[in-house]
Amino acid sequence: MMTIRPADERGHGEHGGWLDSRFTFSFADYHDPEHMGFRALRVINDDHIAAGRGFGQHGHRDMEILTYVLDGEVAHEDSLGTTAVVKPGEVQRMTAGTGVMHSEMNPRRDQELHLLQIWIVPDKRSYPPSYEQTAFPEAERRGRLRVVGSRDGRDGSVTIHQDVTVHAGLFDGAEATTLPLAAGRHAWVHVARGSLEVNGERLRAGDGAAITDVGAITLGAGEHAEVLVFDLA
Repeated sequence: MMTIRPADERGHGEHGGWLDSRFTFSFADYHDPEHMGFRALRVINDDHIAAGRGFGQHGHRDMEILTYVLDGEVAHEDSLGTTAVVKPGEVQRMTAGTGVMHSEMNPRRDQELHLLQIWIVPDKRSYPPSYEQTAFPEAERRGRLRVVGSRDGRDGSVTIHQDVTVHAGLFDGAEATTLPLAAGRHAWVHVARGSLEVNGERLRAGDGAAITDVGAITLGAGEHAEVLVFDLA
């Protein structure tokens, strides 16, 4: 079964002309009891951040936070002493655990930043805070699903403290792939840009889909598509 979450039905937040956000699940002032998350996946925020602006120092606890940049770059600083720049093709993972402070800014003065902020509920509370960042070249994502996050950090993916595997892929034209889904597993598909067919249904940028009780997910017929697929317990 596949249940589509259309892009234009997501929550919306706009802050002072510098931040425009779309919320797949309830977040901040947007509350929808029908969309509180999916399995351990709690947040997918689609953020557009103006040049030179961003999120100043603020805190988190007990959450696995992934940043996936689509356009522009993020300047990251945190209370662990990490200073980093995250660019398209890279995945940042921050385990908030017992508590961490960080800032996420758009350092560019000439370009808007477009990113996905993803929160996953960890398998237990009070992990020590930690940071990880890994690049995944386009060639590794072109026409296939590349593991970019996993519980065991396999294939060079970032390590997530939860029974989840995160895949990223790029699809155009005849490029296609099939991802087996084991019995008892669930999946969430998020189309970050472009469009493609997911199990025969056309999804467009910002659309999401909850998938359960199927043996495989087939992706193809893409039009400049970038997609994330979450395989969840």
